[in-house]
Amino acid sequence: MLEFAAAVFFLIITPGPGVLSTAGIGSAYGYRPGLAYVGGLFVGNFLVALLVISGIAAAALAVPGLRQVLLFASVAYLLYLGFKIAFAGARIGFITPETAPGFWNGFALQPINPKAYVVSTTLFSGFAFMPDALWAETIIKLVIFNALWVPIHILWLWAGVSLRRMDLSLRVQRTINIGMALAMLAVVALALFAQG
Repeated sequence: MLEFAAAVFFLIITPGPGVLSTAGIGSAYGYRPGLAYVGGLFVGNFLVALLVISGIAAAALAVPGLRQVLLFASVAYLLYLGFKIAFAGARIGFITPETAPGFWNGFALQPINPKAYVVSTTLFSGFAFMPDALWAETIIKLVIFNALWVPIHILWLWAGVSLRRMDLSLRVQRTINIGMALAMLAVVALALFAQG
């Protein structure tokens, strides 16, 4: 069970579309819209976990061509986010619409987020610690997963809000944007590698 908890921590804390966009919304809009967005991410992530656990995701992805269409949509969206981050200039953050993204934006991200599927598949198909009680193990895994998921995303939101409050030099802000963009491109590379 400790190995499972450690895997959850390291898989969730690493930059991906969910945590990077959470930090971006925190830096652009602050806590209140950020918490609504995280709420949407949470529900969307729970949906992805249920799709993986139930086998629906595997069945859907077995449909010829659907996997490639979804991969293309995911990679295109992640490249778009990476581009927006890298070319945000000296301003930290990449979310620029006048209306702050909220619950539904967070919810909509997770079904096309390849990292959400990779993490859920890795965690719920591996790390068996109760092989004779699959339902109990799955419920315990969901509790541990969410008990770590929520504070990690709140931490990323706090990081974004903290960046908003700092008076950073233009060079530091550009460096942060480039680092965030490279992290997003690493997620794209991992998604393509996992597919191939």
